[in-house]
This record gives sequence, C-alpha cells and structure tokens, in this order.
Amino acid sequence: MATETISPKIETPLQRFLRDFFASRIASLGSLILLLLVLLAIFAPLISPQNPYDLMALDVMDSRLEPGKLSADGKQTFLLGTDEQGRDMLSAIFYGLRISLIVGFSSTAIALAIGLSLGLLAGYLGGRVEAIIMRIADIQLSFPAILIAMILLALTGQGIGKIIIALVLVQWAYYARTARSAALVERQKEYIEAAVGLGLSPARIIWRHLLPNCLPPLIVIAALQVASAISLEATLSFLGLGLPVTEPSLGLLIANGYQYLLSGKYWISFYPGLALLLTVVSINLVADHLRDVLNPRLQTQ
Repeated sequence: MATETISPKIETPLQRFLRDFFASRIASLGSLILLLLVLLAIFAPLISPQNPYDLMALDVMDSRLEPGKLSADGKQTFLLGTDEQGRDMLSAIFYGLRISLIVGFSSTAIALAIGLSLGLLAGYLGGRVEAIIMRIADIQLSFPAILIAMILLALTGQGIGKIIIALVLVQWAYYARTARSAALVERQKEYIEAAVGLGLSPARIIWRHLLPNCLPPLIVIAALQVASAISLEATLSFLGLGLPVTEPSLGLLIANGYQYLLSGKYWISFYPGLALLLTVVSINLVADHLRDVLNPRLQTQ
C-alpha cells in the first residue's frame, strides 16, 4: 500500500512577515496599544460623551472640575475632569488623538511619496538631476525641523491642512536621501543590468524593479517618522502655532493645562500627555521591531 507524502506547507511572504513580527511580545503589545488608539480615534464621535468642538454645548460652570465630578446640571460625570473651557477631558483626548493621528499618518504618507519618487530618480538617473535634488535636500536638512515648521506656520497661519504641509516639507528630505542611497546600491545589481539590456524604459525599471527592492528601509523610516511627526505637531500646538483653540490636538490640550499644574489641577495636562506618550511609544515599539524583521542581516545574527 503506497503511503502518501505530505508536502510541507509553503508560507507566503506576508505570512512569514506576520509570524516573525508577532513573535516579539513587545511588538505585539505595541501593535495592540496602537490599534486600540486608532480605533478610539476613528470612533471618537460615537463613543465620546461630549463633542468638545461644539462650543454651544460647553458650560463655563463645568470648568476645571476634578476627575469623577458631576456637571453643573447633574446629567454627566466627567471621568477625567474638565479643562478651563469646561470640555470633558476624555472626549477632548479622543478627538485630539484623532487629529494627531491624522496629521502624523497623512504628513508621513505624502512626504514618503514625494521623497521616495525624488530619491529614486536621483539614484537611478544620476548626473545633474541627482545633484540638484540632493543639494536641495542637504540645504533643507541643515536647518532644524522645528525651525522650518515654525517659520512656515508663522507665514501661513493655523489649520490642519497647513500643519500637514509644513510637516511634509520638513520630512521629505529624509526619504529622498534614503531612497537615493538604496537606489545607488540596487542600480549596480544584475537584475537592473538585465532590465536595461532588455530595453525596458527607465520609468518601468524604476517603478517595477527598483522600487520594490528599495522599499523596506523606507517603511521603517516612515514608521519612525509618524511618531516624530506627531511629536512635532504636539510641540507646535503647545507653542500655539499648530491648530486653533477650537480644535485642540493633544499638544494644545497639554498647553491648556500647563499653567494649572502647580495649582494642583494636574489632570488637564496629565491625561493628554499620557495619551501622547502611549501613542509615540507604541509607534516606536512597532517601528523598532519592524526594522529587525525587514533587515535580513539582523535576522541572521
């Protein structure tokens, strides 16, 4: 009687990546916290006890209430207290988290697309194109990121769209330099020479062959830059240059309670600061292990 041979199950690249990534408990914890924060931000209008952006719904009599206190009309319990405007801090954190994540992910995605495109063009074409792109990137990187963002926002004013544009202009050079370095390495390999020998167009070589092999280090940098963008936006909002007072992000919520810290009203700044800390730490935990998984050299050590 012939015995059946069981062929080993072949893992797809995605399955292998997920297995390696979630093998780390720290990365799994960071992913769980980040997923929870993203869900809270997405469903903020549905789960928030109050709309903190609706000025008509706020009551001055509810300002600076301690955590667990009832509202002046007795209809609502403020679990995390209220700020100076009478906003429920729990609702304000959910909405502020939403803005911070939108700014962080949007600015990073746009900056990645711009920097990646320019970096691949510079690395593959070389010559004058490379010199112009890299000199512009070098000039931009020679200035502190927060200084450039402050100047741009001082000139253009406040608003979520304007702060995203400012962060994009600050970040794109990091991706351009990394993409150019990766493209210079990949351009010397045989598969690129074979593609050139087959007469493929430069556009097809860049986007179909060069791009997939240059993407892993850029994904890691993008993950780290999300946390950096959120922190930079919080810093700008804390300084009063980010978003308007009517639409506070986590940074502006911290700034609103900073002057009350020494008077014992810690909750106005503490809880938004804790939310910001959890967001940045969870993203950094995910990005750090993502670097290990996407780097074959680290896997073999």
